[in-house]
Amino acid sequence: MQRRDFFKKVGAVVAVSAVIPAMSFAADAKKTVSKNAMSYATALNAITGGKTPTASDKVKLKVPEIAENGAVVPVTVNVDSPMTDADYVKAIHILTSKNFNARTIDIHLTPANGEAMFSTRIKLGGTQDVVAVIELSNGEFLIASQSVKVTIGGCG
Repeated sequence: MQRRDFFKKVGAVVAVSAVIPAMSFAADAKKTVSKNAMSYATALNAITGGKTPTASDKVKLKVPEIAENGAVVPVTVNVDSPMTDADYVKAIHILTSKNFNARTIDIHLTPANGEAMFSTRIKLGGTQDVVAVIELSNGEFLIASQSVKVTIGGCG
């Protein structure tokens, strides 16, 4: 056997052994992503347990009307709450109406937080609504939404 033939065969074996596991990993990743997909209605029902959230001016959702890059859309939620042991915001949930997985962020709070506020960046796959669902300590749910037009760079 010639030296060149030997290295060609070893290279082919290495290339095949690198590609086959990567192909099976990609197939597993697709299964995992589709298993975790959750529509907006399903996510809202999972959070509220079937209760209907009410719109309130206590919730201030700040999202740009036009996002130049859908991969980094800033979102800020402020809730007017005393944050006492008897009356506080238990959770802030950020949902999107058309992303593959609508349940984007879940933030859990306690009275020790002092202020019901959260700010982050999310990824939007196109023009859609961003929705903040607020869970209060008394079991009520508040909601606020804002439409965001994505011009370029959406993840979808």
